[in-house]
Amino acid sequence: MTKPVIGVLGASGAVGRAAVRELRTLGHTGLRLGGRTASALCAVAEEGPAGHDETVWADATAPDGLRPFTEGCDIVLNCVGPTYRLRATVASAALAAGAHCVDVAGDDPAAEDLLKGGDPARDGRTVVLSAGALPGLSSLLPRWLAGHGPDGATALTAYCGGLETCSPTVAHDLMLSLTSGGADGAAYGEALAAVRGGRRVPRVLRTAEDTEHEAFPGRVAVQPYLSGESERLATVLGLDRLDWYTVHPGPAVRALLTLLPGRLAAGDDPDRLAERLILAADLDLAGRKPYYVMDFALAGTASGRPAAAGLTLRADSSYRLTAAVGAFAVDAVLRGGIPAGVHFACDVLDPDTVVRHLRSHGAADLRLTGAAAGADQVEEGVL
Repeated sequence: MTKPVIGVLGASGAVGRAAVRELRTLGHTGLRLGGRTASALCAVAEEGPAGHDETVWADATAPDGLRPFTEGCDIVLNCVGPTYRLRATVASAALAAGAHCVDVAGDDPAAEDLLKGGDPARDGRTVVLSAGALPGLSSLLPRWLAGHGPDGATALTAYCGGLETCSPTVAHDLMLSLTSGGADGAAYGEALAAVRGGRRVPRVLRTAEDTEHEAFPGRVAVQPYLSGESERLATVLGLDRLDWYTVHPGPAVRALLTLLPGRLAAGDDPDRLAERLILAADLDLAGRKPYYVMDFALAGTASGRPAAAGLTLRADSSYRLTAAVGAFAVDAVLRGGIPAGVHFACDVLDPDTVVRHLRSHGAADLRLTGAAAGADQVEEGVL
């Protein structure tokens, strides 16, 4: 039986390189590594078995820059961005070549573009979007918690953030998310908003510039931010309340983020602002150990009484978490576990299966509390 050709676009980047390792761990070899820098791609290929992987030039921003890479692929894992500038560029190129596609980002703009061009399900092709840490795992973990926590869950509080390097793609996407990234051309989310009574309510929460949270070391800033993914999560779980906070442990990044909307409105060069974000992240990280945390608290009822359950995930890197989810989604598509069509990862990946997969790979530490502490007979372990 012929082995499927898996193309990893952006294979030499922070996420792509980790995704290549994850795919190899899953038993996939003979990968096609795509990117713009031959020497960097060769370095990634040399990490695997000699002569097994091929490197192919690819540039998602150039006319026909993906054709040499996508032709002959059975599935493409997209690890490049900026997400909200490329939109469905990579997925469309993969579909044109007769391949499936998994995108570690993508979000609403890519889904809208793909569905305008016709449903890939008609050709038996699958596209999985938002198959990363956030978005992706940020919705899968609360769904897993809801399945192991109290019955009748009505409220969720989430804190996500960390201290790590900032890649150019992340820097540009962060800025683009202020004006795009959501459905129908809207921003990716809304600061200070929350879900109340099952619907979005503007300006219901407040930012805390200097506070503490038990899941995060030291003093942090927390900013309420409600994304489209979070709103969909509230609907799926039937939540009355959802409070979502982005956590900023470093003062340099937080100070710059406060200035960004004004600087972009004034016409500052986005490339220069991205460089400043990357530098700010490096300054915050200097002399400190990188980490990334996702903390969820779910409230509901058990036997007619109030009950709560918590899940805290700690990892060295959000990039590795993103790579792990993306590689898992690729494997699921190839095994026939995801139907044809355009999907968000949180809607088609089984939370229990994802958690078991991540546990077996040791990507992060997991702590369960309250009603979820008995899940799998483990209160603390490796996720």
